Amino acid sequence: MLSYCAGQVRAHDRDRYLTATLAPADRHEALFALYAFNLEVARTREMVSEPMVGQIRLQWWREAVDGIYANSPRAHEVVRPLAAAVERYDLSRAYFETLIDAREFDLGDDPPATKEDLNDYAKDTSSTLMCLALEILGPRAGPAHKAANYVGVAWGLTGLLRAVVFHARARRQYLPADLMREAGANPTDLFELRGGQALASVARDVASTARLALIAGRGFRRDVPRAAIPALLPGTLAEMYLRRMDRLGHDLFAEPIAIGQPALQFRLLRAALLGRY
Repeated sequence: MLSYCAGQVRAHDRDRYLTATLAPADRHEALFALYAFNLEVARTREMVSEPMVGQIRLQWWREAVDGIYANSPRAHEVVRPLAAAVERYDLSRAYFETLIDAREFDLGDDPPATKEDLNDYAKDTSSTLMCLALEILGPRAGPAHKAANYVGVAWGLTGLLRAVVFHARARRQYLPADLMREAGANPTDLFELRGGQALASVARDVASTARLALIAGRGFRRDVPRAAIPALLPGTLAEMYLRRMDRLGHDLFAEPIAIGQPALQFRLLRAALLGRY
């Protein structure tokens, strides 16, 4: 029977769930607790009716993290197993604080002003989470963490591209404002779910940045210990999703950017066995 955290991750973050199952069995629950925590803060905007309520929710999690590091964790189905993971693996508090602070951006309605701002958001949310996963798996610094800084950006940008339609339905835009202007793309078209060459051009630019980040992250592969691979496996998934977007001409409205679970599992298992990401 799955734990609460494992069930939440399997239901709402299938990709990370699959990568966690390829880690050593004794690290599974710590990874599931970490990824369940990420779900809690990442879904803040979807779970509240107004920004102020979202701020209150994020503050609740800041205080929950305070309690974990003060050895008085709250009685919560994610907090308690997360506290156990923090204690067992001496997880870095600063990473949790960065993750929570980064999610304040989600509560506003303005898009990232520049591509650099979008990259920073991807790093603070995705790379930071990857670094925490690395601490659970063993590596606390060195090539694995350098790789995570790039692979995390690649995965974060890929996820935002896959979620363009989801966000557009809620009249939210994560495509950078500067790229939208340069391409002559109209946010109204985005919010009304109308594709077109201009929006495809913006998506292609973001996808190209994700590919370059993935290439940079893989540049450390020779020196990354095998223990780190499960945390970095989203790089393999990013490559698969980016290829699918390319085949669709970066028309993110054409059809869902999805890949069947058997194909994902096969590629992840193969990458893990070969020590790749």
